[in-house]
Amino acid sequence: MKTILITGCSSGFGLETAKHFLANNWKVIATMRTPDTSQFPSSDRLTILPLDVTSEHSIEQVIEQAGPIDVLVNNAGIGMLGPVEGTPMAIARTVFETNTIGTMAMTKAVIPQFRERRAGLIINVTSSVTLKSLPLLAIYTGSKAAINAFTESLALELAQFNIRVRLVLPGRSPTTRFGENAQARMQQGFNKHYASFLQGVFDQWQQDEVVTHTDDVVQAIWQVANEQDTPMRIAAGADAKALIHAAD
Repeated sequence: MKTILITGCSSGFGLETAKHFLANNWKVIATMRTPDTSQFPSSDRLTILPLDVTSEHSIEQVIEQAGPIDVLVNNAGIGMLGPVEGTPMAIARTVFETNTIGTMAMTKAVIPQFRERRAGLIINVTSSVTLKSLPLLAIYTGSKAAINAFTESLALELAQFNIRVRLVLPGRSPTTRFGENAQARMQQGFNKHYASFLQGVFDQWQQDEVVTHTDDVVQAIWQVANEQDTPMRIAAGADAKALIHAAD
């Protein structure tokens, strides 16, 4: 029985991915800042652990408690939407500390056991916004684009140890809590000079009917975890697939 450790399981992609793997007879280690067992079915194959990916101590504790794993899914992240001019640098640092450094730290923490066993898979969940320049997402896109480059370079280092490293790029998913968890940061980054521009962008997004559903991301992660010869980047969602095809 294989074991998967997933970060950011309190909602959205992480939560549903954990449930899917659990339903398909994997051992699942679901992590989140504040553990909540109520959203999961009872199972002796499920372990829920607290994890703050910005804390080295927290990461060390999770790796020790989890024991050997076969797959790491770096899904934990925070949203940020707003013009750069109005965004305090403290918020920018928080976004990068979670989305970028947190992913790097979790990845680094599992490499030793994977290298020793000469087996393992790391799946980094980034975003399709890295495929096309979009307004109001400069900081968020930067934090995710950095992980794209990190992942593709790391894959070259780890191939000699039979460790696979892959990317899953979801599109815009209105049913997740991206907007909700970004709300406070958006308000702090508001700049009146961009008010009309901001409204125009929001109005355009409301008209977009092609979006990503949570199951699109779950299935993409499932594919990478169960197929050896997957591309480095897998788009998840109709909008993400359109962007990745346009980028080819």
